[in-house]
Amino acid sequence: MYDKIITTVEYINLKTKGFRPEIGIVLGSGLGGLANGITVQHTLPYSEIPNFPVSTVKGHKGQLLFGTIAGRRVVAMQGRFHYYEGYPMSAITFPIRVMMQLGIQFLILSNAAGGLNPSYKVGDIMIINDQIHMMPNPLIGQHDERFGDRFPDMSEPYDKRLIRLADDIAREKGIEVQHGVYCSTSGPTYETPAECRFFRLIGADTIGMSTTHEVIVARQGKLPVFGLSIVSDMGNIYGEEKTVTITHEEVIKAVNAVEPKLITLITELIRRSSEIKF
Repeated sequence: MYDKIITTVEYINLKTKGFRPEIGIVLGSGLGGLANGITVQHTLPYSEIPNFPVSTVKGHKGQLLFGTIAGRRVVAMQGRFHYYEGYPMSAITFPIRVMMQLGIQFLILSNAAGGLNPSYKVGDIMIINDQIHMMPNPLIGQHDERFGDRFPDMSEPYDKRLIRLADDIAREKGIEVQHGVYCSTSGPTYETPAECRFFRLIGADTIGMSTTHEVIVARQGKLPVFGLSIVSDMGNIYGEEKTVTITHEEVIKAVNAVEPKLITLITELIRRSSEIKF
């Protein structure tokens, strides 16, 4: 896989004329609007990038954007890949490895997620402190030491310095944020009432179908990560007496409503991240 990554990076460098991103961003379901805040210099559709999968999910445009936010150079995935689309873990985490090879200093991940914590409400922004990965581990298989340790430490999956900075920004901007644990499952089904109770019991505050495998690959390479969940629905947390029907369209609608706050938070985080020595 390493050779494929190098081939992909060489293609990207050729097409972007050697653009060197400082920060990587993954824009999840309904969060593509953050791209409007990027002063775009280069756009590469996934379908044209060697070895890249193609996103098949509604709301994911499927292209890499290269440009600047708040004067800092970024590469943004406008749409990610999911295990439920039929891709192996090596494919859906491939772009993260490519961004690391391009030289990013840290990674920003966002997702739309179901709320499991009963104190949350639809539209809440949750800064992810920790995670529970309920899918196959992306590091299973033959090990290549060029990617990092065979047994990576996961005691700090999300960077505490970036979390503290985001908290400062949220207070200054009057943006209410939650903090909690994000859990991922394979999907594509939403959770049953019993599953919601189970995941809440083991410590999850939000649940979705992405992100955690991207974090594992990033942390293997010792890349700092900052993650956000947008609570798009409250799932079936109340049991059979109050079941909730969830649709993808409703998820995107809920995320779009809170998008301006998310854009403010991420933009300012990028601007002020230069205060941190990575």
